[in-house]
Amino acid sequence: MTAGVREEPREAVRPRTPRRLPLPTVLALLVGFAAVGYRLALLFADVPPTNSDEATMGLAALHIARGDGFPVWFYGQAYMGTLEAYLAAPLVALAGPSVLVLRLPTLALYALFLLLSWRLTRRLGGDRWYALLVVAVLALGADRVVKNQLIAGGGYPELNPAGAALALLTVGLCVAGPGARLPRWAAWGLIAGVLLWVDPLILPYVLTLGALLVAWRWRELAGRAGVVLAGALLLGAAPMIVDSIRHGRNPVAAVLAAGGTGAPADWADRLHGGLVLGPPLAMGFCSPGRCATWQLWWAVAFPVLLTLAALTAWHTLRRASGGPRSAERVSAGVRLALLGGAAGVLAAYAVSNAAGRTPIESSRYLSCLAVAVPALLWPLWQAARPLAARRLTWRRRFAEVAASDRPAERQLAEVAASEGGGYRYLPEVESIKAIGERVAEARARVAGVGALAVLAGVLGTGAAATVEVIRAAPAVHAEADRHRSLVDTLGALGVRHVRGGYWTCNRLAYATGENVLCAVVEDDLRPGFDRLPAYRREVAADPDAAWVAPAGSPLAARLDARLGPEAGALDVVAVAGWRIYLPRR
Repeated sequence: MTAGVREEPREAVRPRTPRRLPLPTVLALLVGFAAVGYRLALLFADVPPTNSDEATMGLAALHIARGDGFPVWFYGQAYMGTLEAYLAAPLVALAGPSVLVLRLPTLALYALFLLLSWRLTRRLGGDRWYALLVVAVLALGADRVVKNQLIAGGGYPELNPAGAALALLTVGLCVAGPGARLPRWAAWGLIAGVLLWVDPLILPYVLTLGALLVAWRWRELAGRAGVVLAGALLLGAAPMIVDSIRHGRNPVAAVLAAGGTGAPADWADRLHGGLVLGPPLAMGFCSPGRCATWQLWWAVAFPVLLTLAALTAWHTLRRASGGPRSAERVSAGVRLALLGGAAGVLAAYAVSNAAGRTPIESSRYLSCLAVAVPALLWPLWQAARPLAARRLTWRRRFAEVAASDRPAERQLAEVAASEGGGYRYLPEVESIKAIGERVAEARARVAGVGALAVLAGVLGTGAAATVEVIRAAPAVHAEADRHRSLVDTLGALGVRHVRGGYWTCNRLAYATGENVLCAVVEDDLRPGFDRLPAYRREVAADPDAAWVAPAGSPLAARLDARLGPEAGALDVVAVAGWRIYLPRR
């Protein structure tokens, strides 16, 4: 039975060597995990501080989880879709209302943004080291940046991953042949439609990337691909479209009103807020709530770099060899589209009244500038890479010389010759390159040093601002503890209905799972803006409704004047940082 069967020696079966990830990819993974871990630690420390706007999204998630309602818009307005509420609703149903469960989906969106940005950088022609640099820049977490990424206040956390996904799909559709799969077109249209419903701030990117698709794939768009894309876009924007038809609302007008059209700001203030404060805040270069003078250098560097990156992409687009679907032309075209989208976002913000009236807080409108980082930093990397590569080459060659038994003088001569000088003996032979070539090399070296300096400034300034967030974390955590004490005290007192300021009311309602309902009042005790009018009606029906105000606030001072022993006056219960006023009976 075994005759003629030769037994293979054990040495013939070689174990397969496991494939190792390249070093820059491993480093990018480590940086990505560190960035997500840093933000998760911030969430457990109650950073960034929550507010009533985020609580309003939490109330929408609570209502969705209970089946009490399925809101299309952020309560109290006809714009800004409630995607974040739908993402958080399952977690709220499982774990109950809390800021942490509301922000876990936004943390997942940030992790997805890092992954998509790394992939987009690679698809646009960047090597693994450049992709690592992009991930490192996006890993930094200054005050305004982590607020945009983590606070579930409507619109901002989902814009960046969706914008990066659109850019990636655009690369794939432009590179693919005429038989591009229809699901890619459907995905592009669906994401664009959802973005238009959630927040139109991303519209400049949708327009520039869409224009690129029309320019290069118009034949497919004239056929089935166009039908599929349009249908998916309408599906993604369906909540906005259906609600607008049902109620006769105009979301475009609502968005313009949110930009501050009703309160004109001076043009000097707009340009200062939009072009001077805006880019450093959006990039994460500023300390919590302010921008020091030294942190504003990016306001000068950003437009210069934006212009330089656009010119570089345009030059590559015109000079690249191959057809319109060559990888080099496609990467240049998508980079140009991303830069155009970033310029559109900045321009729209700079002309808005919000940039002039509330530049520090309104800089959140520039959060989607981060989508263009792989294209924005490209010229810096192109200038710095040859300088870094040359230093690494010389170090490696000299290390080989030191470890070799061959004559050192001969090896050094060969190193010099391999670097393009053409010499055989370094100590004796002078350079014979043309003067023009030496000038060009000197310029390239200066450009490389300058690019490295700018990149170091980006990482250093962002890291300094990140440290400031960590330093401020204990104070933010202490404030959150005081608010939890307020909630516990209201529960112990049996208070179910209160009146308070705008930034108090919905935060209380969400924290208590609507066990406490709150009607908004101004500092002079007049009725304020209630995002859920039903709360006011229930509070008005309770003669024992209490008042809540932060200690030391104008509202607290006004209520302190109503303290007294007589009937109809108020009694006060002091909690750390808060004052609860109970009607005397």
